[in-house]
Amino acid sequence: MIRYIRRAAALCLLLLVALLVNAARIQLFQAEALDSNPANRRQAIVRYEQPRGEIVVDGRPVTGSRDSAEQLRYERTYKDGPLYAPVTGYASQTYGTTLVENAEDDVLSGTDPLLAPFPFWSDLSRGRRPGGDAVTTIRAPMQKAAYRGLAGRRGAVAAIEPSSGKILALVSSPSYDPGVLSGTGAPVADAWARLNAAPEQPMLNRAIRQTYPPGSSFKIVTAAAALDAGVVTDIDAPTGAPDPYLLPGTTRVLPNEVPGCGNASLSYAIRWSCNSVMAHLGVRVGLPGMVEAVGRFGFNDTGLRIPSGVAKSNFDTRMSDDQLALSAIGQFDTAATPLQMAMVAAAVANNGEIAQPHLVERTTTAGGLTVRRWGRRTYRQAMQPSTAGRLQRMMVEAVKDGTGANAAIPGARVGGKTGTAQHGLGNTGTPYAWFIAWAQAEGQAQPAVAVAVVVEDASANRADISGGGSAAPIAREVMEEALRLPR
Repeated sequence: MIRYIRRAAALCLLLLVALLVNAARIQLFQAEALDSNPANRRQAIVRYEQPRGEIVVDGRPVTGSRDSAEQLRYERTYKDGPLYAPVTGYASQTYGTTLVENAEDDVLSGTDPLLAPFPFWSDLSRGRRPGGDAVTTIRAPMQKAAYRGLAGRRGAVAAIEPSSGKILALVSSPSYDPGVLSGTGAPVADAWARLNAAPEQPMLNRAIRQTYPPGSSFKIVTAAAALDAGVVTDIDAPTGAPDPYLLPGTTRVLPNEVPGCGNASLSYAIRWSCNSVMAHLGVRVGLPGMVEAVGRFGFNDTGLRIPSGVAKSNFDTRMSDDQLALSAIGQFDTAATPLQMAMVAAAVANNGEIAQPHLVERTTTAGGLTVRRWGRRTYRQAMQPSTAGRLQRMMVEAVKDGTGANAAIPGARVGGKTGTAQHGLGNTGTPYAWFIAWAQAEGQAQPAVAVAVVVEDASANRADISGGGSAAPIAREVMEEALRLPR
């Protein structure tokens, strides 16, 4: 009998050891795979069992959480959702996260190890801290001015503080309320289908994810390339550009919209937006020189993040001279995001240097202790300081006595450049209206803001579209708000 008891005990011990080995295998080696398995609903339940941290604008949260009393308990809510959607993105229990909700998800959801009181605390306790906050660089009055100025028209506004790279406004229009995507079920699925099928594409972030031909606003980049390369040494001297300008190797003539562009100076060409002068200078700089110059501004950079990813602004690296001439005036395949063109204006305002653009100033714990802080750092040296100084003078003249007069602000120094970009088959589409600018308050040592505005305005008459007429007044309103804010 004792022999049978011993055998039974040995079998039980063997089974116990096997059970412990299997438990250790699951907990030590398979835990991560099981956690990330889509069939494991526990992860989703844990994720939404507590309120999400806040996204903060000007010291006030523009997000919140609602107790749904469902299994996935807390749903995201948004205050002024359409106004801030290009900043926040959405946090959906069905469709995931985008923009700041995605880039700072670890902090907002409470899973970032830096939220724990001690190193490795989260790994040991397998607990979740309360969600932290993401404090943005957005200034509410400027955001509202940009949104109000676009008034539902297709377009975008991006505004940057030139000296620091802080993004002060980021608006895309038309917009949407991200709160309709927060939960689960048929209403959320219906809202998703409706938003994605809408012809006006309200979920497209036109400020950082859409590229447009920049048109004449790109002439600032070409002017910088010509000055840095020594192709132009005196901005008031004749450039030798003919009018009309025959595109190299073709029989096609590039027209001007204003008189006086034949053999005009660079200063005159920027003030009145002469196509012939800028195309001529782009060809003289040459393709290698132009490619190098645009790269210093950030074109062709696929890695720019703010912290969300930004679409690449394009300048072709292989072109014939006639294509280069068109590219030098922001046409052909040249394309830019509104953020990229705000960076162009910021480079001029900041003596040639582009500070790294960023949208999140810091992240904090739920109690307000700083987790991470984004300090100022250089992104590119776009041009020589002397070149920036001459471009400042020319952009100021364009506002005082040129195509950018609608951006003038009494008591402030404002520099700007208009742009009207052709597009569509045979350039038959309604042109895009551009305006890039910067503004400096009287008595201040540095410009307060650089801004880019693009208006698609597909419903307007072709003849009514112009950067000075459609986009400059919006830029002026945004800059006025920036100048009112305490520095």
